[in-house]
Amino acid sequence: MPNNCQSGNGDRKANAKGKRRFFRATVSPIFLITLCLTTTCAANAQESPKNAQSIPRLISQSPAPALTGVVSSGNQISLNGRTLPATWLQRTGKAGRITTHLSDGAFRQLIGVNFLNSSNSARQPIQWFSSVTKPLVLTTRLLGAYRYLDITNFAQTSGWEIRTNGNILVIAIPKAQITNIVQSQERLEASAPLQQTRILVDLNRPTPWQVAQGSIIKKIETPSLDPDTPTPKSTVPPNRKWTITLDGIADPLLIERYTPQPPTVPATPPTLLPNLLKQLLPVTPTQPIPPPPAPEPLIQQVEVVKNQTIISLSIPFGLSPQVRTVANPNRLIIDIRPDPLEERDITWVPGLRWRQHYVNLGTERFPVVWLEVNPRKFGLTLKPMWASPDGLAGTAPLIQTAQRYLAVAGINGGYFNRNNKFPLGAIRRDGQWLSGPILNRGAIAWNDSGQFYFGRLTLEETLITANDQRLPILFLNSGYIQSGIARYTPAWGSTYTPLTDNEIILVVEKDQITQQLPGGKVGETPVSIPPDGYLLTLRAKAASGASQLPIGTTVSISSATTPADFSRYPYIIGAGPLLVQNRQIVLDAKGEKFSNAFIAEKAIRSGICTTATGTLMITAIHNRPGGYGPNLAEHAQLMQQMGCVDALNLDGGSSTSLYLGGQLLDRSPSTAARVHNGIGIFLKPQ
Repeated sequence: MPNNCQSGNGDRKANAKGKRRFFRATVSPIFLITLCLTTTCAANAQESPKNAQSIPRLISQSPAPALTGVVSSGNQISLNGRTLPATWLQRTGKAGRITTHLSDGAFRQLIGVNFLNSSNSARQPIQWFSSVTKPLVLTTRLLGAYRYLDITNFAQTSGWEIRTNGNILVIAIPKAQITNIVQSQERLEASAPLQQTRILVDLNRPTPWQVAQGSIIKKIETPSLDPDTPTPKSTVPPNRKWTITLDGIADPLLIERYTPQPPTVPATPPTLLPNLLKQLLPVTPTQPIPPPPAPEPLIQQVEVVKNQTIISLSIPFGLSPQVRTVANPNRLIIDIRPDPLEERDITWVPGLRWRQHYVNLGTERFPVVWLEVNPRKFGLTLKPMWASPDGLAGTAPLIQTAQRYLAVAGINGGYFNRNNKFPLGAIRRDGQWLSGPILNRGAIAWNDSGQFYFGRLTLEETLITANDQRLPILFLNSGYIQSGIARYTPAWGSTYTPLTDNEIILVVEKDQITQQLPGGKVGETPVSIPPDGYLLTLRAKAASGASQLPIGTTVSISSATTPADFSRYPYIIGAGPLLVQNRQIVLDAKGEKFSNAFIAEKAIRSGICTTATGTLMITAIHNRPGGYGPNLAEHAQLMQQMGCVDALNLDGGSSTSLYLGGQLLDRSPSTAARVHNGIGIFLKPQ
């Protein structure tokens, strides 16, 4: 298949210059690190791109609402002297009392608070070194793109000292002592193929904690003593590093107990006899089987850094940590298990519900995290969003893109080329095409009334001259490069730089060809895109047709979609393949020009679908216990089983990112790749 047609869940042939980046390790979907929480101020979020007349404004539905009653606010906190990104505000309460409110994402990620199920969006039960049966319930308030929790009484009860310093909320929490760290092992059940390991961390008082997923731990292979015997390569996937960080000081004996010992260097073997002598010796019919290597210790190290205790873990493939806290005694319980996802059903705001649990498919179980959106609920809308404010080239973490748009929630969208960061599929916003579809792939379209349409999409553009000459335009603002004519509008950016050698570039201004330019070598000479027109690039054999389009030629463009129903919708995101239509699985990945390797690949998946009740679901499906994520056929079955009437596969693998209120729900931000575009969920101010 031709080059450059997809990314993270991509086709190797179709994206020969790009790289497919799949996140392979089993992810604990509920544990996040503290990266990417920075809030972009409303003024920056409303900033228009350079080509403001041609590109839809990169903002949410309207400017952020005024924070009535707020006496101070900011986007940083100082936690025991460490400055961290987190949105907060203070309000005047009853009898003039000042109340403090922290965004719920920061509360979970920085403090380690566990959110419990709730059907009331105004009240959020939490668990933090307390009883699950009698949880503390905090009131919530939605302002802008964040939901804030009133932590005033919680902080006072916990002995926190809070003050403000300009944009920073200063929080001083009494230091805790870590008195013991104990590791034990027990079987989940008799038939469990993997062992559960439990680590108990005893504390003298409750304290903030965070968990972070790190990089793969490279194993050092012990060389064979016999130079004629090659060192066997391990077939077991490598372990992955995780860290548990607590605001507290570990007992020195614990640090000593878990201090790494220097590796033992094997003695240098004696000089071997010459091969001739070896040949004269009797040949042993079988060599003794070497003993298996000792398992790598789970707790690699305990160290104190800047008044924090960091517990470094080496966790085997297929396992992840599940962390919870208990009181009396105050304790952190870390279970290393194949199924770390905890079930959740939380009404975040009216019409927006966060859910997560395992979905069974035959003998397999898949962790699924998703958001249910009622698009008919007043104030909830969806919009495409993309990474760069200045055009279509660029990638960014979904967290950063969602915050710039002031989205309350979102998911990654369609494919893109990871090298040049150009889109590889349809993006349409406010009735305007930002990028055209490719290869008749699956797409979703919608309007502001909560109506959706799924199908395989083709855009047919035709260049028409005054003498009725008609030439097909194959691609619009696309990184998918083929022979023929492609069109680049100001939505692409202020300039276009040739993507292939020896293109002929036609400059069209006010429906008239004003220049013919040689493109030269790929990537060398940028050409300005006129704000009142566009560029036509004639590639390969099409370049010979430039003589039929001389300077001064008047041109127009006709545009139509197949199916025609797509043209009725102002918003479109293309990805593919289409999974479910009218409740039936319609997967045809080969028909959408995906490779056999991509079709069979087991990987993390993103999806979007509608249900029989008209609810929209955006989903992230991660690795099955002890294995990898679903292939496309399994993805289609899972979406159908979850009640999807129509469903579309989005870009996946390391691209998969499910965002809500300043946080990723499904994975650690450090494991999520930068993406080109996504689908944002917005709340109109009430």
